[in-house]
Amino acid sequence: MTHSIVQQKSGGPEVLEWTEVQIPAPGPGEVSVRHTVVGVNFIDIYVREGAYPMMTLPGTPGMEAAGVVEAVGEGVTDLTVGQRVAYVMTAPGAYSELRNVPAERMVPLPDDISDRDAAALMLKGMTAERLLHKTAPVHAGETVLIHAAAGGVGQLMTAWAKAIGCTVIATVGSPAKAEIARGAGADHIIDSGSEDIAARVMEITGGKGADKIFDGVGKDTFDVSLAAIARFGHLVSFGNASGAVPPVNIAVLAPKCIALSRPQVFPYIAERADLLAAAGNLFDAMRKGIIRAEISHTYPLAEASRAHADLAARRTTGQIVLLV
Repeated sequence: MTHSIVQQKSGGPEVLEWTEVQIPAPGPGEVSVRHTVVGVNFIDIYVREGAYPMMTLPGTPGMEAAGVVEAVGEGVTDLTVGQRVAYVMTAPGAYSELRNVPAERMVPLPDDISDRDAAALMLKGMTAERLLHKTAPVHAGETVLIHAAAGGVGQLMTAWAKAIGCTVIATVGSPAKAEIARGAGADHIIDSGSEDIAARVMEITGGKGADKIFDGVGKDTFDVSLAAIARFGHLVSFGNASGAVPPVNIAVLAPKCIALSRPQVFPYIAERADLLAAAGNLFDAMRKGIIRAEISHTYPLAEASRAHADLAARRTTGQIVLLV
C-alpha cells in the first residue's frame, strides 16, 4: 500500500484528503515512478474546484513531479529501474507517493538538475520556454509587458526575456513583489494596485506601447493589455488567475492590428520529440543561470490542502513544492 491525495468531490482545499491506496504493477508502455518532489500549480486549483474538467472523481490532482523509476512495464526499453525522471502531463495524479505513468511522457533528468528544481519548473519552465520561443517569439530590442511578474511563470519569463535582450516592464501587486520582479531582471515596475498600467506603459515607451504582452492574470488585465499594446503587437493571454476573460469581439483587435493568442503548453509538447526539445532548452537555461527555481515554500505531500490555501491566497511567490 502507498498514499495519495484523493478528492471525492470538487471544492475548496479541504476536499484534499491523505488516503491509503493500492497501486498495481505498471502496464505495457508504463513505468512506476516513486515520487520525491511534486510541483504545485494554479491549474491544480482549477482542477480541484472543477473549473477544468480534467479529472474523474474520486481523483488525485497534480500535473508534474520528479522521482525514480521503480518498475517498468512490458515494452519499455529506454528507461531503467533506478533512473531519475521528471514529467508534466495533462492527466492529473502527481499528488502521490507512487504512480504509474506512460513511459513516453517521462523526461530523463541530467545529473546536474535536482529533483526539486525539476519538479518546480517542468510546467512553469516549459510554459515560459514555449511562450517566449514559440507562441510569440521575443527578440532583442523589443519591449515586453509581463503581468504578475513576481509569480512562478512571471519570474521565469522576466529573467528569460531580459537575457534575450528585451526591455521588460513588469506589473506587480505589492512593494514586496516589486522587489522580486526587479530581482528577476525587470527594467520597469508598475504597481497594478496604485498605478494606471496602460498610461505607465505608454509613458515608458514614449507612446508606442509594448510589442508583446504576456498575461496570465486574465479578466482583470485583458482590457488594460489591449490599451497598453503597440501597433502590430501580440497579446498572449495564457491564464485566468483573476477569472476567465469574457467573450471578446475580435473587432477590438483591428485598430492596432493586434494578434491575440490563448495558448497552453500541452499541445506544444504532445509529441515526444517536442517534449524533449522543450525540456532540453529549459535545462540549458537553468545551467546557464538564465532562470532558476525560486522555491519559496515547501510542504509535506500530506499537507497539500495547506499548500493550495496559501497559493490561492497569494501568500507565496515563485514556486512551491510538495516533498514526498
